[in-house]
Amino acid sequence: MATQTSAPATGLREAKKQETRQLISDHATGLFIAQGFEQTTIAEIAVAARVAKKTVTNYFPRKEDLALDHQEEFAASLASAVTARRPGESALAALRRTFADAVAAHDPVAGFSGRQFARMVADSPTLTTCLRGLHDQREHHLAQALADATGTERDDITVQTAAGLLATLHRVLFQRIQALTLDGRPNEQIARIIATDATQAFDLLEPALSDYATA
Repeated sequence: MATQTSAPATGLREAKKQETRQLISDHATGLFIAQGFEQTTIAEIAVAARVAKKTVTNYFPRKEDLALDHQEEFAASLASAVTARRPGESALAALRRTFADAVAAHDPVAGFSGRQFARMVADSPTLTTCLRGLHDQREHHLAQALADATGTERDDITVQTAAGLLATLHRVLFQRIQALTLDGRPNEQIARIIATDATQAFDLLEPALSDYATA
């Protein structure tokens, strides 16, 4: 009987924890946008969310975690695309397809964050530095995925070069999306511009990587 009752109780606890986490995140984002990331304190976020300061830090160990809440997904995104490539599909082709899907969906991980959020990040030295670190992490994970896909070591020069080229391409496109967002362009227009830019960018790498890490 204990097994039958514990599952619903566990589900309710997890749902409550997720609800609290989202509540804190929403209030934090509102404050960051209204008064700036650097100027907002954890104590102010706790008051706005009506929770203890310790509760905020339990859910979000670093203040940056409150603002950039897709960090793990972002860091793993390129590696995941390579790992999930289709039979006969190269790493480049998989990344091209995945990026096109992300642009069509206006995915925040691709850079579609909205003007207010993009401005908040751009105005914060802390968040700008954190974002650079996330791009570096993404390249690191991509290198590991390419090494696994080709049966070579991660420090192999071909793996490192391919990961560097592919990660840089995505970094440039991400920054382009952010710049257009800050310029006030609507997502639909940004998506059209980026679709053209991405075609040109990926085409540049085709001669070198069209057959690399093919599934």
